[in-house]
Amino acid sequence: MMRRALPLLIGALALLYPLLVSGSAVYQRLGALVLLSAIGASAWNLIGGYAGQVSVGHAVFFGAGAYAALAGYAQFGMPPIAGAPIGVGVAILVAALIGVPTLRLSGHYFSMATIAVAELVRVLVTNWEWLGGAQGISGPAIPRTVLDLSFTSAVPYYYIFLAVLVSILFMTWRIEKSRMGFYLRAIKDSERAARSLGVAAGRYKLYAYMLSAGLTAVAGALYAIMFGFVDPESGCGILISVKMLIMAALGGAGLLFGPLVGALILVPLEEISNSLLGGKGAGLTFVVYGAIIVVIARFLPSGLLALFTGLRSPRKPSATEPSHAA
Repeated sequence: MMRRALPLLIGALALLYPLLVSGSAVYQRLGALVLLSAIGASAWNLIGGYAGQVSVGHAVFFGAGAYAALAGYAQFGMPPIAGAPIGVGVAILVAALIGVPTLRLSGHYFSMATIAVAELVRVLVTNWEWLGGAQGISGPAIPRTVLDLSFTSAVPYYYIFLAVLVSILFMTWRIEKSRMGFYLRAIKDSERAARSLGVAAGRYKLYAYMLSAGLTAVAGALYAIMFGFVDPESGCGILISVKMLIMAALGGAGLLFGPLVGALILVPLEEISNSLLGGKGAGLTFVVYGAIIVVIARFLPSGLLALFTGLRSPRKPSATEPSHAA
């Protein structure tokens, strides 16, 4: 009974959150940022959590969505939301182009390749005047129509992000229960064994990578619509990829709600450090992220959510298992 009531309670709290903090614009904005970060981390989770391909270059796809949304306005006067599908298409195309060669690599070689691609794209965007160059690009200064999605309050953004996140989680849940989800988990456990059983590992990794890229572009477009500005660092900086990775790993990579749990912890932590230290907190952010990575790798390889779901990392046998040393 409690297991059925808990999801309903969490859903009710998510819907009522803006009303519960109606007296504080800061907490309303914080809620919207948590959901936005959870969208990006959930998108990353498809390839990094379920398929086990640790990408550190998802900022490419985030930037594709962000720049497409605002470039459509700056160059053609379109509402920023109209550029979102273009960004999704570009992200999927880029994922297909770079995924074919990079997904042949494994482990840290794949991660290093994605970092290299992301940095190359960031340099290209920095020197591309059509996208604003190093100065970045802005959205509408004032709302022209409701399609601009330009609101003074964070509440409308909160509910938009909540709807998108629920859609992504539902899609992920369906994939998790499908044949593709089974194949991705098999590839993560042992790609060689999966191939020996007839799984087209390369094809399914590419499918997951392209889907992850498209959903990450959605997160980028929503970011640009909310903030109304994007530049090479905020759109394509490596810290974006690192945040997605850490949120998913902290909550539980390969678990449906793992990225959301990670976002619920990491985003408030970042906002608090920034508010306390101001501009001096930028360097500390990297230190905190590094410390979190060490803690996860050493003590929580399966993530925080695994502690409550009974999952454990298979790397170490339990004390009750018989020894095979004899």
